[in-house]
Amino acid sequence: MHDPAKAGGVYPIKGTRSERKAFVLWREVIMAYLSPAIMASIGGWITADKGLQIGALTTIGGTSALIAVLLGRWLQSRGIHKRWVTRTPQLALVAVMGMTMAVIGLLAAWLTTELLVIFAPGESLAWLSRVWIDFPLSAIIASTLITWRWRSAINHDHQNRNQIRRR
Repeated sequence: MHDPAKAGGVYPIKGTRSERKAFVLWREVIMAYLSPAIMASIGGWITADKGLQIGALTTIGGTSALIAVLLGRWLQSRGIHKRWVTRTPQLALVAVMGMTMAVIGLLAAWLTTELLVIFAPGESLAWLSRVWIDFPLSAIIASTLITWRWRSAINHDHQNRNQIRRR
């Protein structure tokens, strides 16, 4: 079929690095939900803490998924055009996004507790005390995952474009 002698011995050589998958938001959101939810569930099962088991699937996983969607959409639409986002070293960008999302998580926890006190003043919701830890921690985990993967994907795409230009 393909005779190397006739082809002149020219065959394309694949690069030694494995191909990275492109940044696909829905895939990243699923991972941002599952990662903290599974880890918190395991902790809940080990300690027999029903609140942690339920929180793993709701306040921990849910917050993480919500932050992943919002941050991922922002990075894809506006972040790529912000010079400071694309030029900042990857680790520094992840740290900045993590701290920013932690503050947003704290604000969300404050807003949630204040609104529930206003709209349901007599209700004692057991999970309400958990949001002060769950929201910021989940926001940090999600922002770290999303920012790291997004930045790795754009760096990989940028390197591929530069290699094509050199040829």
